[in-house]
Amino acid sequence: MSESESGTLSHFDASGQAAMVDVSAKRPTRRTATASAFVELSEKVLAALPANPKGNPLEVARFAGIQAAKRTSELIPLCHPLPLTHVDVQAEIAEGGVRITATAATVGVTGVEMEALTAASVAALTVYDMTKALDKSIVIRSVQLEEKMGGKSGDWQRT
Repeated sequence: MSESESGTLSHFDASGQAAMVDVSAKRPTRRTATASAFVELSEKVLAALPANPKGNPLEVARFAGIQAAKRTSELIPLCHPLPLTHVDVQAEIAEGGVRITATAATVGVTGVEMEALTAASVAALTVYDMTKALDKSIVIRSVQLEEKMGGKSGDWQRT
C-alpha cells in the first residue's frame, strides 16, 4: 500500500514533527523516474531561439537540469543525497513552447522522483531565464512526474 493509500505521510514522526525518513533497513534496488515540464513561449520567442545571444537556451537548459538533479538534496530539505547513476534531460521545441523531459536513475534505497522533478523544473527555469528579455509573459506549466520504476511501492505511470 502506498503512503497516500494508507493515509500517512512519510516525512513526519509520531509527534507530527517533520523528519527525514530512515531508509537504512531498505535493500538497494534499481530505481528510475521521469518528469516533465512545459515552457509556454510566444511565436516571437520560439522564432528567436536559435539566435539567442546568450547561447542555445535548450542546450543550456539541459545542462542546468542535469546539474540540478545532482544537487536535489541541497535544495529540498528532507531529500536524501543519492548516488545518481544517470541523468538525462531533453528540451525540445513543441507547439507553443518547449517540452522538458528529465530522467534520473540510481541503485539505492530510495527513489529518484525528486531528482527528476528538480531537473525538469530547473531546466524550465533556465529556458525562462535565457528568453525573458524577449517576453515577460512566459509561463512554466505542468511540472509533473510521468513515471517511476522500482522500489517498495512498485512501478507507476501517468495515464
